[in-house]
Amino acid sequence: MPYVITEACTDVMDRSCMTQCPVDCIYQGARALYINPDECIECGACEAACPVGAVYLETDLPDEFASSAESNRDFFVLTLPGRDEPLGSPGGAMNIGPIGIDTSHVAALPTR
Repeated sequence: MPYVITEACTDVMDRSCMTQCPVDCIYQGARALYINPDECIECGACEAACPVGAVYLETDLPDEFASSAESNRDFFVLTLPGRDEPLGSPGGAMNIGPIGIDTSHVAALPTR
């Protein structure tokens, strides 16, 4: 099971998790960060680095953040607004840089 970044990251995006990830599987949307479930090696470095406690192993995700797992997957498998195709698994966030788009779930959250 991969790690998931929850709503607690929305509008915070500290990015400490990105610098600690050894496989570069954390991608930047407009208001939130997303872990690519196909690229995550489940090392836990992101969870330990997160200053706001927004990262959980998917199997340990509290019920109140259940929608985060689906939103995280959607970021990679659905065609996001303004894109021609799903992001998929591009092999690392550094290869493509910030995406600047969020899932409908994150986009609908109130601004902090």
